[in-house]
Amino acid sequence: MTWLAWRQLRAQLLVTGGAVAVLAVYLIVLGVQIRDGHHDAVAGCGDACGSALREFQSRFEGRLYLVDALLVVTPALLGMFWGAPLVARELESGTHRLVWNQSVTRRRWLVVRLGVVCVAAAAVTGVFSLLLTWASSPYDAVAADRFDAVMFGTRNLVPVAYTCCGVMLGALCGLLLRRTVPAMALTALLFAAVQIAMPIGARPHLAAPVHGSQVMSAEAIRNLSFLGQDADVEGLSAPNTWIVSNSRLLTADGEVVGLDRYNGCLSGQFDVMAQCLAALDLHVEVAYHPGERYWRFQWLESLLYVTAALLLAALALWRIRVA
Repeated sequence: MTWLAWRQLRAQLLVTGGAVAVLAVYLIVLGVQIRDGHHDAVAGCGDACGSALREFQSRFEGRLYLVDALLVVTPALLGMFWGAPLVARELESGTHRLVWNQSVTRRRWLVVRLGVVCVAAAAVTGVFSLLLTWASSPYDAVAADRFDAVMFGTRNLVPVAYTCCGVMLGALCGLLLRRTVPAMALTALLFAAVQIAMPIGARPHLAAPVHGSQVMSAEAIRNLSFLGQDADVEGLSAPNTWIVSNSRLLTADGEVVGLDRYNGCLSGQFDVMAQCLAALDLHVEVAYHPGERYWRFQWLESLLYVTAALLLAALALWRIRVA
């Protein structure tokens, strides 16, 4: 039974295996280039390491972004092209009548098929994630933004968990819709919705955030992405720290800064503005997740997706009784 499942998957495995081999060569070459670039930037920067490291980041940012984008869609693609046709193709072509009238029960048949496809898909994504994590590690250390939505979702453990969930979702959609193409479309739609909702609605609440305050120095103000007319700030960041929310600009006594004084600093050159605001002795209250929680979040999110995959598999096993 397992041998038959592997045999039915061999075409997809050969094509995907060839693509992974090409990708592996590219990532190994890219990883070596990133390490050489990082060594050159640090070795020759002297007192100007900040600008040298920013140049290093800009050199490799585009290439890593493209590879990240490919890994982001890989679990959905495997769910669509490996998971959705798993049962739907049998139902659509009518071959299920022969398959399910053999000595092997339909539940056992589905368990083996799901297991083989899930293991193969997880291996593909695992190799991809492992190589990307290794190749990008010097860049990631400089970027110091491990909780970034794309970076978090394309490194270490979670891509494998995403893939298991995507494959099970695809198989269940195929079993329910009984048509391959609609099942593929529904798999892509549902999985994309989950992947968008997770970092926005669920991931921040995997642990209670820590509360603290950050002094708004001239350097911190320069790094902001937005300053509003009502003392609102956006883009507050700290190395390898996920800032979930922050207050408006506050004075030393905890009150919102007077808007007359605040708006008076907003005119003129940006550096002058930053110095002016820093002189007001401002700070913001923040809720954040510290960097040491990174692996806890990786494990917790992986557990959530694996649990969802098991629930989807259980639903498929229940539904196949009347398919």
